Amino acid sequence: MKRNEINLSDLTAVVTGGAQGIGYAVAARFLASGARVALWDLDEALAARSAEKLGPLGQVIPVACNVSNSESVTSALAQTEAKLGPVDILVNSAGIAGPNAAVEDYDNAAFRDVIDINLMGTFFTNKAVTPGMKARNFGRIVNIASVAGKEGNPNASAYSASKAGVIAFTKSLGKELAGHDIAVNCITPAAARTAIFDQLEEEFIEYMLSKIPRNRFVEVEEAAAMIAWMASPENSFTTGAAFDLSGGRATY
Repeated sequence: MKRNEINLSDLTAVVTGGAQGIGYAVAARFLASGARVALWDLDEALAARSAEKLGPLGQVIPVACNVSNSESVTSALAQTEAKLGPVDILVNSAGIAGPNAAVEDYDNAAFRDVIDINLMGTFFTNKAVTPGMKARNFGRIVNIASVAGKEGNPNASAYSASKAGVIAFTKSLGKELAGHDIAVNCITPAAARTAIFDQLEEEFIEYMLSKIPRNRFVEVEEAAAMIAWMASPENSFTTGAAFDLSGGRATY
């Protein structure tokens, strides 16, 4: 299938969680579209290997970053801009699923970890790039939420709550920055077969699949295709929106 051409020439993009999964697919699509890309990832060694694999597509660097730590995010931004220039695009893909457990059995520390990475990580990364984007009057931010943030999944309260928070945060920031040429949107994908599945029980994976009318999981390249347009200058009007990518499970 022929891909739509997206022009991201001369733009610098940050992809958190870019060493694998949806983040890696987004980085590949961005590089093929002409962007310079920084892979921000907690796993520095994996990010370095991924950057090496992606190297033939364009200019890409690995940057160690813990998105749940504001100082780490600030440092990663400084390193990125020193090497690639001002950041025009942020795709916040870093996240964890957390354990599958009923609320009464959910470990308090595990719940906080999911919120810290998925929601606080969104806050820290979005906050870090916003001043520069405002100063240059241009930016594109895409936060990876989830259909779980719309509908809630049983035995996944932390993940569902964190992703609902990402959706609401995105809507809020989109409105704050609407007076600038800065688009802040999120996507709400169904599950994709990535490393995050390693954190889930097979019964829960089958539950998620049973809810998708397409009767399959989303491919990471499908997510990357949607995100590439959302991150492009062509997306100049829509902001504060949640783009559905749930295979028909939730179309609102």
